[in-house]
Amino acid sequence: MRRTQQDRSNSTKTALVAAARELFASRGYQAVPADEIVRAAGVTRGALYHHYADKQGLFRAVVEELEREVTAEVEAAFQDAPDAVSGMGMALSVFLDACLREEIRQISLTDAPAVLGWGVWREIEAEYGLGLLIRVLARAVEEGRVVPQPVPALAQLALSAVMEGARMIAEADDPAAARADVQQVLGHWFASLVARE
Repeated sequence: MRRTQQDRSNSTKTALVAAARELFASRGYQAVPADEIVRAAGVTRGALYHHYADKQGLFRAVVEELEREVTAEVEAAFQDAPDAVSGMGMALSVFLDACLREEIRQISLTDAPAVLGWGVWREIEAEYGLGLLIRVLARAVEEGRVVPQPVPALAQLALSAVMEGARMIAEADDPAAARADVQQVLGHWFASLVARE
């Protein structure tokens, strides 16, 4: 069966993202030349520029792939919980665990703000994380488990706090200790949102 042009295009993009993701995770964006990425992907340099404007465009695709994956893991943890409040705790724990992974620490939390710029990085975080937080908090408020308040503002502030915690983990000499501290502080804050029976 012959592959269509769309199949070949998708295959090329998948190979580029996979190769770039592995190289960026192990050495960081600045240390990886575009030529090395195309060699590792088994494609031509022209293929890179056909699908992505430049190395930075490919990097953004890698960041977005990671964001989709982590968001799916966090959402699954929330959905599997018996109620919204325990789901918030489980989702936070899953997210902070993800922040310990080398590829997340290097690509999403260290290189992304520097390479893409703070504004673009925040837009990406908001695109994936903010919608999930709004859904989580809205459900908790609807269930009467969280004190009623403006959910979009609460979600934006919660996302900012969580992402600052993630950056603390990424930059720490002892990421596991930083993760424990962040979990404790955010856990107490989120617990303070719970409506008293």
